[in-house]
Parts: sequence; C-alpha cells; structure tokens
Amino acid sequence: MRKIKRALISVSDKSGLEELVKGLNELGVEILSTGGTAKLIQDLGITVRPVSDYTGFPEMLDGRVKTLHPKIHGGLLSLRDKKDHMEQVKKHGIELIDMVVVNLYPFEKTVAKQGVKFEEAIENIDIGGPSMLRSAAKNFKDVVVVCNAERYKDILDDLKKNKGAISDELHFKLGVEVFEKTYKYDAAIYNYLKGQLEAQEERFPDNFNLSFEKVQDLRYGENPGQNACFYRDKNVNVVGISNAKQLHGKELSFNNILDLDAALEIVKEFEEPAASVIKHTNPCGAAQAKDLKKAYVDALDCDRTSAFGSIVGLNRSVDTDTAEAIASAGFTECVIAPSYEKAALGILKQKKNLRLIEVGALKGIEKDYDLKKVVGGV
Repeated sequence: MRKIKRALISVSDKSGLEELVKGLNELGVEILSTGGTAKLIQDLGITVRPVSDYTGFPEMLDGRVKTLHPKIHGGLLSLRDKKDHMEQVKKHGIELIDMVVVNLYPFEKTVAKQGVKFEEAIENIDIGGPSMLRSAAKNFKDVVVVCNAERYKDILDDLKKNKGAISDELHFKLGVEVFEKTYKYDAAIYNYLKGQLEAQEERFPDNFNLSFEKVQDLRYGENPGQNACFYRDKNVNVVGISNAKQLHGKELSFNNILDLDAALEIVKEFEEPAASVIKHTNPCGAAQAKDLKKAYVDALDCDRTSAFGSIVGLNRSVDTDTAEAIASAGFTECVIAPSYEKAALGILKQKKNLRLIEVGALKGIEKDYDLKKVVGGV
C-alpha cells in the first residue's frame, strides 16, 4: 500500500467535504482543486493548489474545460510500477495524483425539474468529471477514486487505520463503483436526449437503455414463497406509484403496488372527477362525475361484492365527503390520490389497516413508455 500524497478534488455536491479535506490536510496530503471547490477549501483555511496553476492552462469556455489536460490524466493513468511510465511522466513534468474525489453535475436532478430548458440540461452534462473518474478507476491499483460523498467516512477511517494509505480491497471497490456511476449517468443523458429526439421525430427509438434504483424489498412476490423487490426508473419524471409518498398504513405488498398503479392509470385518463376500484389489477368499477364522492360511489356500485379488499384510485384531492364514503364502505386495502385535505386524512387514518398513498398533482404529466415484459424482451 502506498501513502496518499496528492489528491484532486472537484465536486458539485459539497456535502461532507469539510470533514474530508480537514482529514486529508491533517495527513499532509496536497490538494489540487478547481473553481468553487477550491474556494470552499481555501475558505476553510486549508492550502489548495489550483489545477490551472499545475497545468499552466486556465479554466476556459465558461468552465467547460478545466481538467481535460495530459498533466491530469497522465498523473492518473500512469502505472507506478512500470519504469517507462515513470520516466515519461518525469520527462513531461507530470505529477502523480493518488486520489480523485469527484461527483458529477446534477444532470438527473436538472432534467427532473418541471419545465427545464434544453439548454440548461445540456450545460449539466459533465465531461471532465466522468473523464477523471474513469481514468482513475481504470488505474484503481494506484489511484483511490471517490464518486460518492457517503464514502468519505470510509476513506478517512481507512487512511487512519493504514497510516495514510488505502487498502487494496477498498481501492478495487471504489473503482467498481465508478463504472456503475458513469454507466447510470450516461444512461440518464442518453434517455433524456433520445426522448427529445423522439418528441421531434414521433417514433420509437432503435435502442434504449434502462437504469433503475431500489425502492424497497417486498415481503414476498405475487404469492408467498416468491421473492420480490420494487425498483424505480431514475430517468423518468412521471406521476405514479414509483414516486409516491405513503401517508398511512403498513408496508405495501407486491400486489398492492400493481393494483395502485392500475388504479391511478385509469383515473389519469379523465378530466372530470373520477374514481376506480381495483382488485388483482382488474377494475371492479370506474366512473366519472361532477364531484369526487359521486364518482367514487358510482364506481363502487358497479360491483360492491368484488370490491371488498380493493384499491381505490382518485384523480382529485380527497375531501371529507369522499373520505367518509370510503370509510363507511367496508374493507378497503389502499387509496391513491393526488392529495388529501387535512380533515379527510384524519377520517381515513382512523382505519388502521388502510394504506394511504399521495402522488401529487396530475397536471402536466409526462408520458412514459408502457413496457410489458416477455422472456428476453419487452
């Protein structure tokens, strides 16, 4: 294990950075940095060497070019145990960089905002960050690469334990994490840009990539004895069960999630107040009316027997009249709606076993692909 002597730090998300740089400073690590990150470190009273001073090349093009330089990537990619590499870096005045701490421009958060402009999305595509991460991760045996602020404590603990060095095991783990990060980041960019292209061309793409993050493990699948887990697509900004908030009741089951999705998708189609009653993804009833209570009662009246233990979907904020109708209708598993009036929520929360799900306003919903899985395809 080699001691960390020089670190390059350039982050968009600066949470936890103070503790990290103070820890590195105490260990005598020289810090290279750029832009706002360098200023923050300087404001902490810690000596920082601007990347532009090291490379002899200024930051330019509104910050688009900062670290894309042979002195950076040569310091990351050079193999320390290879004699000719060491001779080349010495010849060209390249200094070895032992650690890279980089997190990327918040592209996914940017494109998730309502009404985001295309130009703003483009400016949040990070180029230098992924380049440094990938260079460092390729040379993980020689360079510690950190792309997640949640890892800062692990880094400091390992440095203290190993007297300024990082274990080989952690070197490798951190390198692998980078390729997962950059894969997901590129997938988000691809899907966004492809979506913009499709909006112009109005056709299905020849290829598309999916990237999901775990929401929760489920107690079991469609039947007891089956394992199940719920994931959300990070790259799609839609109103639905994957982005919903649970306000009351016990944990959702596999079947609850499917039924809630079906219930909400039905009522999304209506401009007028609408309700759906779902059992095992099949409608027991659906209706629209001038007010939400009547829509719910009409939907329930389609088949009250089958509606026992059902899921209710509503496309308006739940008022007290509708809440009282639901509470008095018999056993209902779940209700999914844009929101709940305070008094209505109080009424429904009296039902201990009733799960209440809030999804937010249904206006301005972006269309998502409706995927049906078959073996080996969708």
